[in-house]
Amino acid sequence: MATTGRPEIDDGERDVSTSGADGPIESDTSGGVRARLAIRDPPGCAVADVVADGATATDVQWADASAGTVEQFRARRGLEAEPIFAADEESVYRLADADADRDCPCRWIESLGYPIADVSVTGQPSQLVVTLLLPSPEPIVEIVDALESRGVSVRLECLVRSIPHDDESIVVDAGRLTDRQREVLEVAYRMGYFSYPREGNATAVAEELGIVRSTFTEHLAAAQRRLFEGIFDER
Repeated sequence: MATTGRPEIDDGERDVSTSGADGPIESDTSGGVRARLAIRDPPGCAVADVVADGATATDVQWADASAGTVEQFRARRGLEAEPIFAADEESVYRLADADADRDCPCRWIESLGYPIADVSVTGQPSQLVVTLLLPSPEPIVEIVDALESRGVSVRLECLVRSIPHDDESIVVDAGRLTDRQREVLEVAYRMGYFSYPREGNATAVAEELGIVRSTFTEHLAAAQRRLFEGIFDER
């Protein structure tokens, strides 16, 4: 829902509107971000098919070959696959017969033009975790939308913004939020609630979520408080 000009800001919105003496304060996007996305029950993931219950595969890498896709990863021993290298309790595994037609979330993300910095996979519950280094937070929305459009369940686990001039990074741990709080923030963000000028007001976001406006503002305040606690209480 979009409006022309600056929308009216009701009482439930004033506590999240930021302005200074000379006008609105724009967020500094000059630094890049590191985002960690968790994808539940990843379709087409060959590594997820062999990772045992409760096990974790790390340093997942892949390369295209004439016979298909070759995938390599590290994991503790006990998998059905044969390791190509073993040291202590950790082994390196390689899946050389991966299906050439597999269409996995990692390929979907990279097809958008965003290289993946790190990948890990856990078994039961099956989950694919990807880390991305991005120039700004904006591509996250595009990536999440692309994944969800294919029926994938995805959530943002962590977002770290790089601050210029040798300042410390700010870590935003989405794990502090409940599923409902995360949903409220995601819908509000997508509807332009945090934009300036604001594109969607509290009433519109609440209607999209199927809740009353007062419940939306309560969820929003609780979510912001948890995020701010993670930023300021640990400094």
